Amino acid sequence: MSEDLNANGTVPQSKGGKARAERLPARRRKEIAALGAGERWGRDLPVAEYPGTLRIGGIEIECAVLGDGTRVLTQAELLEALGRHRKANVRNVEGEEPIPPVLQGESLKPFISEELLKKSQPIKFRTRQGAIASGYRAEVLPDICEVYLKARDANALKPQQRHIALQADILMRGLATVGIIALVDAATGFEKVRSRDALAKILEAFVQSELRKWVRTFPAEFYEQLCRLRGVAYPPTSMKLPPYFGTLTNNIVYDRIAPGVKAELKRLTPRTATGRPKHKLFQHLTEDVGHPKLREHLASVVTLMKISPDWATFEGHLNAALPRWNDTLPLAL
Repeated sequence: MSEDLNANGTVPQSKGGKARAERLPARRRKEIAALGAGERWGRDLPVAEYPGTLRIGGIEIECAVLGDGTRVLTQAELLEALGRHRKANVRNVEGEEPIPPVLQGESLKPFISEELLKKSQPIKFRTRQGAIASGYRAEVLPDICEVYLKARDANALKPQQRHIALQADILMRGLATVGIIALVDAATGFEKVRSRDALAKILEAFVQSELRKWVRTFPAEFYEQLCRLRGVAYPPTSMKLPPYFGTLTNNIVYDRIAPGVKAELKRLTPRTATGRPKHKLFQHLTEDVGHPKLREHLASVVTLMKISPDWATFEGHLNAALPRWNDTLPLAL
């Protein structure tokens, strides 16, 4: 014990500091380490003179204007905004330009130009606090989205990448909406009187509205149990189900929620030239009444499915507990 003390009986600074560090939360230790790295290796990096936060679809993306005028979006949050994992590293291939995390994937390679590969390389910079951060030039976001959309249109994306294309599509349309609004504001002088975050709020509202249309309303359990009762293999990734499952869903759900629902939803749903509905029926349900009622109904249906050993038993339970309504009665959705 005496070996750990100074001559005056105190704990040496190095050991005392180590003990204090061990008591700190892991996140705080990481921040301190990043600050230290910034002091040692980041002295020549540009500084985030104007930091801020951009909110897109419920995700916060840290952004900044660097001292040299470069606009950047931080890497981790940008990955999340595109529906990718926030932790990823630059992939290096000998003799080739490094592939940034937002563009990684074999299916994307044919759609990435050399110019984009160069423009989308991560930029290292220092925060005002001195920590080193990594980000992307803000202006390449539409180009990155375009890569995913081209890959989607060419049917080159893997099933696990399709949600990223959906995010990219929504972001592209949201940015276009904000862009035209910004141009009008600049032309009329309104940009001088609008609030600082007005455009960000418009983008956030647009993206959230678009995402809400695609939120999974029918739980996976519904389809798992439906497949079990019908003796069909459940496809958890592709969700390619037999066409007649649509008829079953109408019978199990829309014919039984409330009178007239199915007829009204079909009337509201636009159709393609071949007569197929362009959207899911539930996308026309109201937020305050329709969706809660649908979720309540689905919860009851799934419960009946779970206690039924076969389809005939389930049909009996369904007809007893949730009988079909007369479709001729009117209903305000």
